[in-house]
Amino acid sequence: MADLFNTLFPHVASKLDELWLSTLQTLYMMLVSGGIAFLLGIILGVTLIVTKQGGILEKKIVFGILDRLINVFRSIPFVILLAALIPFSRFIVGTAIGTTGAIVPLVVGTVPFFSRQVESALSNVDKGLVEAAKSMGSSPLGIIFRVYLKESIPALVRVSQITAISLIGLTAMAGAIGGGGLGDFAIRYGHQRGQTDVTYITIVVILLMVSVIQKGGNYIIRKTSH
Repeated sequence: MADLFNTLFPHVASKLDELWLSTLQTLYMMLVSGGIAFLLGIILGVTLIVTKQGGILEKKIVFGILDRLINVFRSIPFVILLAALIPFSRFIVGTAIGTTGAIVPLVVGTVPFFSRQVESALSNVDKGLVEAAKSMGSSPLGIIFRVYLKESIPALVRVSQITAISLIGLTAMAGAIGGGGLGDFAIRYGHQRGQTDVTYITIVVILLMVSVIQKGGNYIIRKTSH
């Protein structure tokens, strides 16, 4: 079996340690930037839904500013965002290269997308439930947690799945400018040195990650749907 692997993937066989390290770097970028983006995205998505016209805390100015900012950052291609945020990354984490330097642009690139997805998920909550909670004297915070977020758990898991899979693509792109991870591994060996077996193995590892996210998310959706 080992001989067959060495024959089919000769360049990968000599770089297994580096492949493992690159996989860990990608997981690190995903977990840290994904965790931060999840929290910020939930906060911004909830703020959008409660401050919009007809929301439980209607504030047109707040909604208008937030809505425009999200649209602006969503419209900037991630490759350009990576370069534009180099000074900001140095200010926040002390470096603009490596896996740590990639965290800031990954968060900034993910939050606008995820917050818009959260807004969409929360907008599907039955307005009758919101009105019923208000009539029973629930506070705005109570309505947010006990109605909006609780009733939207399956939808929030679904949009988190989509965002996490999108984030894998962004980490690979970050690798193109020195962010490390599987993207950097595939570009340095697969593209620049013509070692196509490295590219194929990298694709397989990324597909496995996507499959785990998909299956894990589907399991949670089944358990929380009613």
